[in-house]
Amino acid sequence: MSDRYKALWATEQDGKFEIAIRELGPTELPEGEVTVDIRYSSVNYKDGLAVAGNKNKIMRKLPMAPGIDFAGVVSASGAQRFKPGDEVVLTGWGVGETHSGGFAQRSRLKGDWLVRKPDGLSLKQSMAIGTAGLTAMLSVLALEERGLRPGDGEILVTGAAGGVGSVAVALLARLGYRVAASTGRPAQADYLKSLGAGAIVPRAELAEKPRPLGRERWAGGIDTVGSTVLANLLSMTRYGGTVAACGLAGGFDLPVTVMPFILRGVVLYGIDSVMCPEPRRSEAWRRLARDLPLDKLDAMTHVHGLAEVPELADAILKGEVRGRAVIDVNA
Repeated sequence: MSDRYKALWATEQDGKFEIAIRELGPTELPEGEVTVDIRYSSVNYKDGLAVAGNKNKIMRKLPMAPGIDFAGVVSASGAQRFKPGDEVVLTGWGVGETHSGGFAQRSRLKGDWLVRKPDGLSLKQSMAIGTAGLTAMLSVLALEERGLRPGDGEILVTGAAGGVGSVAVALLARLGYRVAASTGRPAQADYLKSLGAGAIVPRAELAEKPRPLGRERWAGGIDTVGSTVLANLLSMTRYGGTVAACGLAGGFDLPVTVMPFILRGVVLYGIDSVMCPEPRRSEAWRRLARDLPLDKLDAMTHVHGLAEVPELADAILKGEVRGRAVIDVNA
């Protein structure tokens, strides 16, 4: 492969942010032990924040390529764990934030940040899962470890038509849970039911000012929205239930009282996929390869080229992206 490669390259000069596809060379590769020829990346909410102008300071070391995950093939390695030809997946560890990311045809990084592509998944499917799917699986693991079982009652997934939500709905349904899917897009009801949701909850029902304690409705939940939506979910979670919080698309505030926690024993479980330790990551990827129905994954996946990333970034911030947007960096 040529020493030259293409990347969606972000720069800032005299306070002016620019992002465009550029052809780069070896000198633009970041430091690291392992060089990866990237095949696919994906567009996540954090990528949307970064590409939209970096006013949120997601990318903190410009110039660089955004993109918080990727899947590809090792082309050179100074790490014992990997050799040329190995298929690998990268999510988190500050890639796309402090280390040049996945919206490029090549990257170089620490070997400890990589995991081997799970057996049974293609590179494209690995990025159809990506950071969003990993976060969904970590959330499901949290509910399981807190003792929630399929017969315990309905589980609510908020922001269900997005990337994390879509994978969470499909996973929970496959594992036998009864799933309620909350969305602000009524047109996505049939899509969510095709993933396994048994009930659709309009977001408006969770957008009102939360009561200290609401009617007990759900045995647990996976929340991708935050703010008032999460507060309402907590106030309506049954005694002893668990809510995994993994997103803030609706805001990072939390207008809730202590009542759900001290009167119903509800647990709020925070989910972080960025710095998640390798053993936990590997377990989550193993479970994804085993438990995520690939026909459902393929149905929620749409593939785009590198040039389409800015448009997709704008759409994901507006809540207009359904399922998983995979980027073929060579298209």
